[in-house]
Amino acid sequence: MPRIALVDDDQNILASVSMMLEVEGFEVEIYCDGQMAWEAFKKNMPNIAVLEIKTPSLGGMDLLQRIRQNSTIPIIFLSSKDDEVDEILSLRMGADDYVKKPFSQRILLERIRALLRRENAIAGIVPDKLTETKVMERGLLSMDSLCHGVTWRGANVALTVTEFALLKTLALRPGFVKSRDQLMDVAYDEQVYVDDRTIDSHIKRLRKKLRVVDRDFKAIETLYGIGYRFNEAQA
Repeated sequence: MPRIALVDDDQNILASVSMMLEVEGFEVEIYCDGQMAWEAFKKNMPNIAVLEIKTPSLGGMDLLQRIRQNSTIPIIFLSSKDDEVDEILSLRMGADDYVKKPFSQRILLERIRALLRRENAIAGIVPDKLTETKVMERGLLSMDSLCHGVTWRGANVALTVTEFALLKTLALRPGFVKSRDQLMDVAYDEQVYVDDRTIDSHIKRLRKKLRVVDRDFKAIETLYGIGYRFNEAQA
């Protein structure tokens, strides 16, 4: 049973969303304080976290940063602020999705399910139609779907579920261009709408992580107005 952590200072949201998720069969933990949530996460990380961008003691961005230093669990941000800068920043820092308040509980549920399906497929719990083997080698890149492991030039690279899915999709067919729409279908369920900048933010963060271990990384290429491709010659 997937364990979901909800972190929000709005008691009404915590009560209504947790009730909905429990009815759907999830185990739910609720926190009204960011620091309280982090102390619990250090002992036992949840399977997925839904974070409000503004929480007492420890804000959502700071909590996200701490989680990403220790885990690649799926993370969804909630925010009452209709601010594009916050959305882009949260995605660049490693959030997998961003939902603006007020929101439909059914949409939030589907986004949670989509991220969990993606994580299960990557781990090999659900058959993955895109690959026949658990370990994929593409030049300097190695991806192990079973343990969610990625190495570049032999160095480990910690990726989120969404980043892993995007990289694997591009690397499966080097040289073939994937449009943003195609990458959206990979990263998100077809019932969930995201716009172009969401994919661009994930790709930018993915490149940044790979450049930490190789500052000359150029294997993910942008074809402006078209999409992205993996260039094996650069790997």
